[in-house]
Amino acid sequence: MLQRVHFDHDHPLYNTAATRTLEAVGIAATGPHVLMQRAGAAIARLAVAIAPHARQIWVACGAGNNGGDGLEAAALLKNQGLNVCVSWLGSPQTAPQDTQRSWQKAIDGGVRFVDQVPDDLNEQDLCIDALLGIGLTAGDDARQPSQALLALLSVIRTTRATVLCVDLPSGLIADSGQLAPGFEHANASAATPGKRHTLSLLSLKPGLFTGAGRDEAGTVWLDDLDLSQGDLPPSSLLAGAPASQHRPHASHKGTWGDVAIVGGEGLRERGMGMTGAALLAATAALHAGAGRVMLAPLDADLLQLPGEQPEIMLRRFDMLELEKITVVCGCGGGNAVRNVLPDVLQRSQRLVLDADALNAIAAEAPLQALLKARSSHPLHITAMTPHPLEAAQLLDTNTATVQADRIAAAQKLAERFGCIVILKGSGSIIAAPHQTPCINPTGNARLATGGTGDVLAGLLGARIASMVTTHDHTELHANAFAETRKACWQHGLIADKWPEFSQLTASRLAQALTS
Repeated sequence: MLQRVHFDHDHPLYNTAATRTLEAVGIAATGPHVLMQRAGAAIARLAVAIAPHARQIWVACGAGNNGGDGLEAAALLKNQGLNVCVSWLGSPQTAPQDTQRSWQKAIDGGVRFVDQVPDDLNEQDLCIDALLGIGLTAGDDARQPSQALLALLSVIRTTRATVLCVDLPSGLIADSGQLAPGFEHANASAATPGKRHTLSLLSLKPGLFTGAGRDEAGTVWLDDLDLSQGDLPPSSLLAGAPASQHRPHASHKGTWGDVAIVGGEGLRERGMGMTGAALLAATAALHAGAGRVMLAPLDADLLQLPGEQPEIMLRRFDMLELEKITVVCGCGGGNAVRNVLPDVLQRSQRLVLDADALNAIAAEAPLQALLKARSSHPLHITAMTPHPLEAAQLLDTNTATVQADRIAAAQKLAERFGCIVILKGSGSIIAAPHQTPCINPTGNARLATGGTGDVLAGLLGARIASMVTTHDHTELHANAFAETRKACWQHGLIADKWPEFSQLTASRLAQALTS
């Protein structure tokens, strides 16, 4: 059944191996060529829906079965009386058997095969990208695209026509959302001027929603080709909108927990004042509904707060009862945060680690040991919010490796340190031990400005602080994972709803939070 992917509920995501399993089961159940016929019919239906006034439809087909899906769709569209032409990189002699049958159907139906791409495609027309689909994997490093393939892809990237990608935008790796080697240049030009759609077949793939995938895919659609996914577990989830939180009338500030922000290195330490980061996190926790918010700056000279935030209470670090509050540590912490991290890691029951706290832990093995030891305390909650560079340092690797498989990197971090992880970026990854990793679909480039990560840390602190106390550690950690998902969703949703011509700053983001 053809459906547009909305974010009102969770969607299961299946990696390439799982999708291949679904495909094999489907072929065994339906017989040869049936799935390709269903795929072609789904492509044709969506093509007419998104470009109902197209004067011409150009289909770019690869040599494999993704190209076969495109050939099948071309035959169906031609049968509807539409002006269709095809550029095919395959040949009848070498094509897979199902693709041969769809090619013959296109030939018999009078579809035009062209050597030259139409040069007069306009905004009303349609281009169908059926070049590669899920034919590329992260292990294809040595596989370089042909010049003929890159030439077609260049046209797809620059056409004014609406673009419909079959299964995946060509060159995108299904599992990671990264562009395969050799495709970076072809896909690095300005985004397609026309509207962009992707029809994912059989299953939704993780790469459509993280990394480069969100820009490449555009609006995502799914057709399961009338096959059930059965008991096959998803490799990850696309997070849906969380339920709204009800605050009972008979609650008080203690109901919603205390949050303490520990961070904000002052000018005295290195001449690089970063107290604003800690204040942003505190402001976010306040506006996110924490019962009380305390700020323990790492600058002894910060004795007063701006007058517009009188609700935030100043504390010396040594006056914090770390065992009884939710601690957010690291925002603007600089080098000074190293002095307090041993206490924070050993005594805090609920802890969010961000920014310079993560940098310090990555650099010092004793701090890593203290972080790992927290997982042996069943009632301790630990969350971290690294960006890719911080994640790379914690994993003793490089940013390119983290970005090459963001889901795997986030899960590895979660398992290594026994904590919840938000790996920030386009399609942030939320991972935790014994949980299916999630991709958050909200947020956009408006968040690419200083301080928005501090806001996320403070928001997460408020979410974790509001959790009901329980001595069932399984339930406690499941609840913490759910609250982390909510925080990430809410943070991105504000950016998505922000007025188009109004700058989103971190302080405005923090003030826009509601519990």
